[in-house]
Amino acid sequence: MKLGIINGWEEGNIKYVSDKGLEAVEFCVNHNYNSAEFLAKAPDIKGYCEKYNVIVGSMGRWGMKRIDENGEIIPEALQDDKNIIDGASIIGCPVFNCGVNYTESKSFYENCEIAIEYLKELISYAEDKNVKISVYNCAWENFVVEPKAWYPVLSELPTLGIKYDASHCLSRGGNYLAEIRDWGERFYHFHLKGAVYIDGEHYDDAPAGLDMIDWKSVMDLLYTKNYDGMLSIEPHSHYWKGKKGQWGVDYTINYFKPMIMPEDYEYEDNPYMP
Repeated sequence: MKLGIINGWEEGNIKYVSDKGLEAVEFCVNHNYNSAEFLAKAPDIKGYCEKYNVIVGSMGRWGMKRIDENGEIIPEALQDDKNIIDGASIIGCPVFNCGVNYTESKSFYENCEIAIEYLKELISYAEDKNVKISVYNCAWENFVVEPKAWYPVLSELPTLGIKYDASHCLSRGGNYLAEIRDWGERFYHFHLKGAVYIDGEHYDDAPAGLDMIDWKSVMDLLYTKNYDGMLSIEPHSHYWKGKKGQWGVDYTINYFKPMIMPEDYEYEDNPYMP
């Protein structure tokens, strides 16, 4: 596993990641960014990452409507996703995260069929570009967020993965440890975002490690599921800003680093040990 953080794609952003002692960065090329402009910058972004020895572990596009009110694929949205997949391929990023919005004029079953069609198109497009496709478990213009939708969609698309964030599961009143146990083999990307709920009400997206998520159990499950992707820190709190926010990022980094087994860890077989 590689510890990283969500950040931008200018040179200063990549330097920031390196200065924090992190190995990886995640890009969120959301609906408000021009995908063609991002694609045009991809060679420069690759150069920044090589300069500062930072890999791009994942990138995605959140908040974009991909299906119209009639259940038809929006061509411009499909092209946006393809542009970012092309950018990921140039940069050497292995994962692209996306969602599929729900169409009220269609049944749940029909929506699942539409999602399968859309995601199958992306998987086919990315197949020879060394980029894997995953659905994020956030409900921002996306309904493929939980087992109810994962069962029909992922069963039809065996190479489709999941970008998982335990805080989104909590927001739906779900059991994130059970979801990781049952679906961890399909995880391609993982967010580290804290959450604090009081009397069942959301209070804060605290820095991971200063919140109520059982991160040690989460890490155990990820190891038992042989997860080997990026652990991406997502600063998302309205309270933790400025000096306090930067200290919160440092706290999360220092909290998780001891739980990440070094890739060069050396050991000897011992009959008295597991």
